[in-house]
Amino acid sequence: MKNLTKVIALATIVVIAGGIVIFVQKQAAHEEAQQDKRSTEVHQPGVVKFAPGAPQMNSIRSEIVKSVAMPSADPVNGRFTYDEDVTSRVSSPITGRVIAVRSDIGQQVGRGTALLEIDAPDLAAAEADLSRAQSEEHRKKLAYDRARNLLDKEVIARKDFETAEADYQQAQADAHRANLKMRNLNASGSQNGRFILRSPIAGSVVDRLVNLGQEVRPDLDKPLFVVTDFSRLWVLADVPEKSLANVHLGQTVSLETDAYPDQKFQAKVDRIGLVLDPSTRRVQVRCSVTNKDLRLKPEMFARVSFLAGGERKGVEVPNTSLVIDGIYSWVFVEKSVGVFEKRKVKLALRGNDHSFVESGLDEGDKVVVEGALLLNSEAGEYAK
Repeated sequence: MKNLTKVIALATIVVIAGGIVIFVQKQAAHEEAQQDKRSTEVHQPGVVKFAPGAPQMNSIRSEIVKSVAMPSADPVNGRFTYDEDVTSRVSSPITGRVIAVRSDIGQQVGRGTALLEIDAPDLAAAEADLSRAQSEEHRKKLAYDRARNLLDKEVIARKDFETAEADYQQAQADAHRANLKMRNLNASGSQNGRFILRSPIAGSVVDRLVNLGQEVRPDLDKPLFVVTDFSRLWVLADVPEKSLANVHLGQTVSLETDAYPDQKFQAKVDRIGLVLDPSTRRVQVRCSVTNKDLRLKPEMFARVSFLAGGERKGVEVPNTSLVIDGIYSWVFVEKSVGVFEKRKVKLALRGNDHSFVESGLDEGDKVVVEGALLLNSEAGEYAK
């Protein structure tokens, strides 16, 4: 009898425990369903709502969009180069051997800064010729002055005076020719046959193709130094024939680079090619860009957009904001915290990274730039 009582009591405990477990599971499932319902609600077509702290919000990022001048044509690829108006490729005007390198790559130099020192036999010969010509000029001048004084006193015949005058003029011509030769060698004064190669402009040394002891001469294929002002660069872009009508001199250009993906640089069109490349059907367009902070480098690639000007504007959005459904494009606008509206937009121009909205968005709207696909799946068939 006692054993039966124990069995009944044990069975009762098991039944009660099972009931408690079932109740707890049902309560947890109910609370989870209520949480899911609170986390994601579609109150009206095309509107997605998340409760504060919902995990989906961690995958969503929004930005305020602005209205900007739209490109007049599809962006094209370009590259930065030296501005040849402030670039000098320096070669030696004289044959000789390098005995000292005064400047190196990366060094800032001023106009007239020494780049090389060269032992130049031709310069030594030119110096000797100049010295001899100047000495002869001085001697002939003294003879000319004496002859003129004697002629005034009627001591010598006029023929002798004219001979002295002609000799002096010849000596002057020889001295002038020797001076011109020294000037052509970019040398002045007595340098004992040592020629100093100097920078003709102020800037930075970007290339050096000469070493100590090297023989140099004027007819070398490549320059010894390249000096340029990095604060000014050119951008060369090949524009398709179909877009050429949208490009004009003085036009503002927007530049995007891989090195600085979140920043745009501005340039101006200053030269449009006159000849179409028959193989590519493109015309080269040159733009000038100011590079005061020296962040842009020659040979960098750029995406070049020729702006239409202030009369044609559009709202710029990153392509990650766009949701394509058939022939239509959509974006999600954050109306308030956790509330997103799916809105149809009309694109005026689509680029590689950004597109321009002609209608459907206003400047100042807060557009989802990350997580648009997640919101689109949540909106489902309720989006109009």
